[in-house]
Amino acid sequence: MSDFRLSVDAGIAQIVWDQPDRPVNVMTLEGLDALDAQLTQALADPAVRGIILTSAKADFAAGMDLNVIARLKASAGNDPAAGLIAGFRRTHDLLRRIETAHKPVIAALPGTALGLGLELALACHASVLAERPGVQIGLPELGLGIFPGAGGSTRLVRLMGLVGAAPWLLEARQTDAVGAKAAGLVQYLAAPDALLTTARALAGGPALPKPWDMGAALPGGPDDPAFDELVAAAALRPMGKAPATAALVAVMRAAAQGFDAGIEAETREMARVLLHPATEACLRTAFVSRAALEKGARRPALPADPVRRLGVLGAGMMGAGIAHVAALAGIEVVLIDTTQEGADKGKARSASILDTAVAKGRMTSARRDAALARITPAVDFAALAGCDLVVEAVFEDAAIKADATQRAEAVIPPTAIVASNTSTLPIAGLAGASVRPEQFIGLHFFSPVDRMALVEVIRGPRTADRAVAKVLDFARQIRKTPIVVNDARYFYANRCIVPYLNECLRLVGEGVAPEAVEDACRRIGMPVGGLQLMDETSIDLGVKIAQESKAALQDAYTHDAADAVLIRLLAEGRLGRKNGKGFYSYDERGRRLRLWDGFAAIWPPQTPQPPAAEVQNRLILVQVLEALRALEQGVLTDVREGDVAAVLGWGFAPWSGGPFGWVDAMGAEAVVKMCDELAARHGPRFAGTPQLRDMAATGRRYYPD
Repeated sequence: MSDFRLSVDAGIAQIVWDQPDRPVNVMTLEGLDALDAQLTQALADPAVRGIILTSAKADFAAGMDLNVIARLKASAGNDPAAGLIAGFRRTHDLLRRIETAHKPVIAALPGTALGLGLELALACHASVLAERPGVQIGLPELGLGIFPGAGGSTRLVRLMGLVGAAPWLLEARQTDAVGAKAAGLVQYLAAPDALLTTARALAGGPALPKPWDMGAALPGGPDDPAFDELVAAAALRPMGKAPATAALVAVMRAAAQGFDAGIEAETREMARVLLHPATEACLRTAFVSRAALEKGARRPALPADPVRRLGVLGAGMMGAGIAHVAALAGIEVVLIDTTQEGADKGKARSASILDTAVAKGRMTSARRDAALARITPAVDFAALAGCDLVVEAVFEDAAIKADATQRAEAVIPPTAIVASNTSTLPIAGLAGASVRPEQFIGLHFFSPVDRMALVEVIRGPRTADRAVAKVLDFARQIRKTPIVVNDARYFYANRCIVPYLNECLRLVGEGVAPEAVEDACRRIGMPVGGLQLMDETSIDLGVKIAQESKAALQDAYTHDAADAVLIRLLAEGRLGRKNGKGFYSYDERGRRLRLWDGFAAIWPPQTPQPPAAEVQNRLILVQVLEALRALEQGVLTDVREGDVAAVLGWGFAPWSGGPFGWVDAMGAEAVVKMCDELAARHGPRFAGTPQLRDMAATGRRYYPD
C-alpha cells in the first residue's frame, strides 16, 4: 500500500499522506517515490488546476525515517558518501519541482509538522495550518545531532535572513499554530473543519513564486554581524560541539549568498555530518539503543506483568511525581504520607501539572479529571491492600525507609513487589528490612519525574528476575526509558555525576576562575555549569552526601580537596539558590545574577590560568572514566544502557552519544594518551582503565562496526 494516494475533484488534485501502520507519517524512500509519481501525474493532467498536499492523520509529519540514512549509505557500496549525496539531491530535486511548479501546490497541515514535514511545507507555494491545541511546528534536527538537510536550512535563511532564521535552526525552536503564522513558517491559519476548504481556494489561484526566485534581497543582508554573536552563543549549548552545529553554520552562510549555494552546501555538509563517528553515536543512542531498551531489551523472559494498582510511600516531590505519571498512564494509585494534608498536597502537585497541560492545549479537561480520579491520597497503610507494586519514596534515610517498607509489607499481597526510589543507598542494605528480599528492588527516578525520561532499575544481590520484569513493565507503562544496573553505592548515574561535580570543585580550589569552569562545562555539552547545578541542589546537601560517603568509604575516599571548597562555602553561609547565596549571587526574587565575587579572596587565581582545552578534558574525562569503571566492575552490563542513561539522566554531552560513544568517536588510543597526560599532572583519578588500554592496543571498539 502506497504512503500517498491521489484523487481529483473539480479540478483540484489532493495528494494525501497516510503511511500504513504508523501513528505519525515519516518519509521513507518508497514514500519519496510515491510522492514524486503522484506529483508528476497531477502536474501532467490538464484537468488539474491546483494541488493540495495533506495528511489523513491528525498530524502532518514527524520528519524523515532515519532508516533512510542507512539505506542510502548502503546503496553505494564502498562509497557511502556518494549514496547519501545522491539521495539528498533526489530529495532536493523533488522539493524544487514542487516550488517551481506551474500549478499551485498548497500544503494543508492538519497538525504537527516537524523536520521534513515542515521542509515540504516550506517548498509549497503556500501553507495552511489547522489552528488547534497541541500543534508543533519546527525543525528539531540539531537536537538529534543532524540539521535540516531537505532545503529547510536554506529556505529559512532566504525567507528570514541569518538572524531571523537562527533561533529556528541553531536553537531548534518549535512553536504552536499562532507562533508559526507570526513567524512566517506558514501563511494561513484555519479552523480544523475549514482546513481543506481554505486550501482548495488557494489551489484555485496562481502559483506564486518564492521571494528568492524573484530576486528579493535577503533580510539583514548576507553578512549580518549580529549573526556572529548567535553563532558564539550556539557553541555554549549542549549540541554546540556536534559536527552538525558547525556544518549548519556553514550552510546558513552559504544560503545567505544564494539559494543554489545553500542547497549545494546542505547536500555536501549533510553527507559529511552523517559519516562522522560522533553523529553516528548520537543517532544510535537517541533512536536505536533507546528504542531497544524501551521495548524490553534487558527484560527477563517472563510473562508480561503490568501494574494494576500502585502504592507510593511519601507524597513529597518525588512521590507525587511518581503518582502523577502512573495515574496519567491509567494506573490506580494510592499515595501515602504521614498526614492527610501532606498526601492531599502531593495529589495537588499532580493537579497543578495537569492544569497547565490543559491550559496549553496538550490535554483535555476530561483526561485530566480521569487521571486525578485515579490518585487516592491516604495516611493509613491499610489502603495499600491490593497493590501489586509499591514504590517507597520517603526521605533518604535508611531507618525511615526500613520502617516504610515493613509497614507496607504487612498489608500488601505476598506476591507484591517493593521498590525503593533511592539515589545513593545500596539496595542490599535497604532489602535487609524486607521479609522477602527477592521481591525488593531499587527504582531510581530522576527529578522532575514528569519530565525526566530515565529510570534506573537496581538489582540487589537477592533480587529475583520477576521483580526486574515487573518494574520494567511498569517503566514501559509510564513511558520511561529504563536501564538495569547491579547494586553499588551511587549505582550508575550518580557515580558518574559526583566525580564531575567534584572536578568542578577541585578546579575552583586550584584557583581556576569559576567563569572558566562554567564555560568549560557548557563547551563540552553539559546542559548547565557544574557550579550552577550544585547551587540548584544546595550546597549543604552536597556537604551531607560527602560526609556520608567518606564515612562509608573511609580510606578509599579521595575527594577531600573537592569537599574543602563546599565546606568553606557552607561556612560562609552560602547554601545555594535556596538562601540566595551560593556559587552564584541571586536577587531578592531568587533570580541568578552572577558568580560570587568572593572566590579570589579565598582561592587565589592561578597565574597563568590553565588552557581551556585542559579544563574541558578534565571535566569530560572524569565522567567517561567513571562510566568505564562501572562497566568493568559489573555495575553496568550493557554499553547501550551506559550511553542512554548518560544522555537522558545527567545530560552528558548529547552530541557524543554518551561516554562509550565518545570513546569510540575519539578512538581508544587517543583517549589513553589524554588519560596519561592528565594523570601525570593531576593524579591517578585520570588513569586509563585496563579495558580501555586493551582496546587501545587491539583497536577494538565498544560498538563494533
